[in-house]
Amino acid sequence: MNLHLRILVVEDSENDMLLMLRELRRSGYSVDYERVETAAQMQAALDRQSWDIVIADYTLPAFSAPDALKLLQSQQRNLPFIIVSGTIGEETAVAAMKAGAHDYITKGNLARLMPAVERELREAKERQKRHNAEQALRESEERFRQLAENIAESVFWMSDPKARQQLYVSPAYERIWGRSCESLYANLMEWLEAIHPEDRQRIQTNFFEQALAGHYDEEYRIIRPDGSIRWIRDRGFPIQNDSGASYRVVGIAEDITTRKLTEAALRHAQRLESLGTLASGIAHDFNNILTPILATAQLLSLKLPLDEQDRHLLQLIEDSAKRGADLVKQILVFARGVEGKRVPLQLRHILSEVMHVARQTFPKTIEIYTDFPTANLWTVAADATQLHQVFMNLCVNARDAMPNGGTLGLAAENKLVDEACTRMNPEASPGSYVAIAISDTGTGIPSELLERIFDPFFTTKEVGKGTGLGLSTALGIVKNHGGFVKVYSEVGRGSQFKVYLPAIEDAETQPAAELALLTGNNELILIVEDELSIQQVTQTSLEEYNYRTLIAKDGIEAIALYAARKYEIDLVLMDVMMPLMDGLTATRTLQKLNPKIKAIVTSGLASNSLMAEITEIGVKAFLPKPYTTKELLDAIHKVLQLDR
Repeated sequence: MNLHLRILVVEDSENDMLLMLRELRRSGYSVDYERVETAAQMQAALDRQSWDIVIADYTLPAFSAPDALKLLQSQQRNLPFIIVSGTIGEETAVAAMKAGAHDYITKGNLARLMPAVERELREAKERQKRHNAEQALRESEERFRQLAENIAESVFWMSDPKARQQLYVSPAYERIWGRSCESLYANLMEWLEAIHPEDRQRIQTNFFEQALAGHYDEEYRIIRPDGSIRWIRDRGFPIQNDSGASYRVVGIAEDITTRKLTEAALRHAQRLESLGTLASGIAHDFNNILTPILATAQLLSLKLPLDEQDRHLLQLIEDSAKRGADLVKQILVFARGVEGKRVPLQLRHILSEVMHVARQTFPKTIEIYTDFPTANLWTVAADATQLHQVFMNLCVNARDAMPNGGTLGLAAENKLVDEACTRMNPEASPGSYVAIAISDTGTGIPSELLERIFDPFFTTKEVGKGTGLGLSTALGIVKNHGGFVKVYSEVGRGSQFKVYLPAIEDAETQPAAELALLTGNNELILIVEDELSIQQVTQTSLEEYNYRTLIAKDGIEAIALYAARKYEIDLVLMDVMMPLMDGLTATRTLQKLNPKIKAIVTSGLASNSLMAEITEIGVKAFLPKPYTTKELLDAIHKVLQLDR
């Protein structure tokens, strides 16, 4: 054994010190030592190096063991301290031990010195281990506290499910739940009471039955004191004791409201995309149906001797076909998100349509009234589909605010906005506006929420009943039209949304008067169309107005006919969507046979990509279905006149 000790000896007798050192060396220790007799010498020795143990005589001329012990304790030096003396009694030794000395040995019994030193060295090592462990625990707890209290998006918590007691909850609880941490410490059930009634029983059962087993991972809704709803993902992990039994649960509760709203918005967008795809297919077929109806109604009025009543009926068919075509166009614009043209509009027409939809679809417990003039309302330049979306959205919100019924009002008036008004509404500019007010007698909006209602994804509705995008989208549309929105609301009495749209001086767009139909000069037209009814009515219409015709039912037949008679054919009227070969592919092939070919492409489904492709291949004109006889004749006449 070759063990090394560093011993600080508080002793005035060098001989007594040598006896103690000899005893230690007999046990196999090598010893470094220093003898001190005063407090100053002891302090200097402590500052100079570290020591393993202090051995002190009880009484010295200018110092004592109790004084040496106090010096160590004042500097928080946790060194083993053994008193070796031959002059004190048992009571004094006991008092020294109570003061913090680790052992007492008489100088007449130095055989006890080595076992006492070894024991105290072992215990000192154990004390140091405990100290290090406690220090590490304090540092770990501090790191956890800093982490838990500085993450605002999640709540850290610890609870005892068996005792139904909350042991810890981080401050983020107050921001997310809108309740104080103190109230949760006082009553764990406050957490359950905040959960949406439809989720509460499931969470209560799963938490108290599964959390200690490690199977707690749930999503649920909470209702904050202000009535707003948030979605939470809550996970719990059991803590086990030495015997492996779970007795605590720690967890993290994350606010996932934004994620839930984003998912809902994505699902909504996907449904709209599916609607757009469905609408596109329906539009193509529907326009193919309307095309022969429209053309036939016009032909019959020219070919048959009709009385006034018959002409009126044919005009009714023609007008209905045109209305059907306009309706299909509006559905496509809305479903596919295409921005329509901004044209001079009289808002009373849109407002009347919105009210008609509301009366047909809203609960009968909601009374609906309107207050807007049938004349003298100023004109606005706007996209009719987008404004319809804005007003419909505001009406739906008003309906939802009156679950037990009430009154929905829609009013419009001309309004002059002056400088004083713009100071209260920074987004407004002085000028003439048409103001549309949509009001309800519903629940109203708390004042603390008014500033947030136009924020994207902000909603007080449950997921599935609102994405939080309706008002932000409506505001964006109004702003893009140069307008602004004012909101008035009172809890328990209702709300009013007032939309201001800038007025223009232009008059409302009026339909152009029918002009005389243009006739042909015996030109030969190749009609490429797979729909038999459209073939027949188009052929009849063209021949009625002095054109000759050829018919091809698909692209392949069209190429064969054109190759045989390309010097006779003056123009090709080509449908896009056909079996075997589509119209654009067929047109490219015909252009190889004749680079100067004159062609008109027609389709029941127009899109930006189709128009771009038509332009790219150099087609001279596009004719959307359903088209009138006049539109057909005008397009043919225009293209035939090119390069003449």
